Amino acid sequence: MAKVLTNREKVARLRAALLEWYGRRRRDLPWRRTRNPYAIWVSEIMLQQTRVAAVVGRYEQFMVRFPTVFTLAEASEQEVLEVWSGLGYYRRARMLHKAAKAVASTGGGKMAGTAAELRSLPGVGAYTAAAIASIAYDEPIAVVDGNVERVLCRVAGWDANGEQGSKVENLAGRLMDPERSGDFNQAMMELGATLCLPRNPQCLVCPIAEFCKTRGEHKTVPRARSLIREVGYALCLRPDVDPHRVEVLLEQRPPTVSVMPGLWELPALLDVPNGEAWITVRHAIMNVNYFVRIRDVREDELAGITANGGIRRWVPLCDAGSMALTGLTRKVLKRVSSAPPRNSPA
Repeated sequence: MAKVLTNREKVARLRAALLEWYGRRRRDLPWRRTRNPYAIWVSEIMLQQTRVAAVVGRYEQFMVRFPTVFTLAEASEQEVLEVWSGLGYYRRARMLHKAAKAVASTGGGKMAGTAAELRSLPGVGAYTAAAIASIAYDEPIAVVDGNVERVLCRVAGWDANGEQGSKVENLAGRLMDPERSGDFNQAMMELGATLCLPRNPQCLVCPIAEFCKTRGEHKTVPRARSLIREVGYALCLRPDVDPHRVEVLLEQRPPTVSVMPGLWELPALLDVPNGEAWITVRHAIMNVNYFVRIRDVREDELAGITANGGIRRWVPLCDAGSMALTGLTRKVLKRVSSAPPRNSPA
């Protein structure tokens, strides 16, 4: 297969067109207003497998609570998880916390300045290291995430079948502007996130359409078939000592479980309710779609219908939102606040 875009003049024009577009049309995101490597690191970890719209608010809250690597390192894991709650993929938060402790204790709070050194931190892979190094330190290194890979495969006319491997990385390296590596990498990611979409790409307004061999959708790897599972949880409320408040019973997932250890959730039911659920909720995690039935129960019913799990705690319903909740539990408690079930204390 012939090499793609080997003409230097064309490469220069592609760089100029992309950077000019990025300068005009880039989204105003909080992590783009700084060159602080710690702040950029936090944003890159949060953005892994998570939509920008879901990250912005959480990022700003996180940076207010943990403005430096030292404040993050000194916090407890539960404090970190509480602020992270709602973003999902909690292993990211734990690895970020662990890495912050390493930086604070061995690096004097100064983050490494090269991608190769950054990769030694827990939870920092090739993509994240390259992103931090190029954006914060101007290291001339290309970044390849899912968005960038899609853009490059379309430019080159390759199927996005996951088998291009080093060809994509080599093309990314040749196109990257070594004088403005951080801006170029962000421009490529921005292009993939806003115009060069997986479905219905906006080719008519793409700044590099003239260099693209595909100009439209291309063959991609079929999505894995989603799994469907039914689960049930107990919602148990009781009066608080304050007559204007109620408490909800929550259970902490054991630290030994592989999925979301340490997070708080509703007690699991032994049997999924059939026709007696207070509400039903759909909740997706990766390629699993959960059909969740929530049954409102009295305190004296709990022992016979719920599974033995982790530590349980009664929490004022109004305070539960600040805890490290599972995404499903957060979703249910929002419903409770707006429409209490029949067993809700008066």
